[in-house]
Amino acid sequence: MALIEARDLVKTYTMGSTTVHALHGVSLDIAEGEFVAIMGASGSGKSTLMNILGCLDQPSSGQYRLAGEEVDTMAGDQLASIRNRRIGFVFQQFNLLPRTSALENVELPMVYAGVKAEARRARAMAALQKVGLSERYMHTPSELSGGQQQRVAIARALVNDPQLILADEPTGALDSRTSEDIMKLLSELNAQGMTVVLVTHETDIAQWARRKLVFKDGLMVEDALNPNPTSLAAESTAL
Repeated sequence: MALIEARDLVKTYTMGSTTVHALHGVSLDIAEGEFVAIMGASGSGKSTLMNILGCLDQPSSGQYRLAGEEVDTMAGDQLASIRNRRIGFVFQQFNLLPRTSALENVELPMVYAGVKAEARRARAMAALQKVGLSERYMHTPSELSGGQQQRVAIARALVNDPQLILADEPTGALDSRTSEDIMKLLSELNAQGMTVVLVTHETDIAQWARRKLVFKDGLMVEDALNPNPTSLAAESTAL
C-alpha cells in the first residue's frame, strides 16, 4: 500500500516581483516500509518537497495523500494533527530544548497530544531504550555528544508511534563515524517496518537507502532502486 501518494505537485513562491518555481509537477509514490533518500543540489526542490510531505507546507497545486488522507485540502489545525499522529521529524541541528533533560525532550510531542504524565514518561523511556540512551535520560543536550543528541531526537520522533520518519540532513552536523551509527539506527528502524524518507546531499549517506530520488530545478530527474544498500553490507558484516 502506498503511504505517500503525490500527483503533479507544483510549488511557487512570490518574492517581491519575482516568482520562484520550486516544484514543477512532481509525482511519486512511496510504499509503507520503504527507505528512500532524496538528493539534489541547493535549490533543486528537495527541501520544498520534504516540507510538503511533512505537512509543514502545502503545494500551490496538485494532490497529496498521506495514509489515504487528502493532505492538500487540509486547514492548519488539521495539518498539525496529522503531523503529530503520523510523522516523526529528525533535523540536522537536533532542535532539542537546551535546559531540558533527554527524557523531557522526548516527552514533548506527547504533551501537545494531551498524553498523561505517567504514560508520557513510560513511552519516552521506551523510546530512549530503543535508541540505546535509556541510561542518559536525565542528561541535558550539553551533557551529550552530537550523536547522542541525534539519538534523543530520533527517540522524540518515534514516541508517538508514527508511520513515517522524515529526516532532513540527519548526519549533517556529525562526524563520519557518528553518521554511520545514526544511519545504522535508521536502517534498524526501517528493518522493523518503519517508513524512512531522508534528504541528504551526501552520496555515502544516500547509499544506505533502498531507493534514491534525485531532484534538479524542481523536477525529479531520477528514481532508482539501490540493489546494494549499505545497510545490507552492514548486516552481513555483523553476521
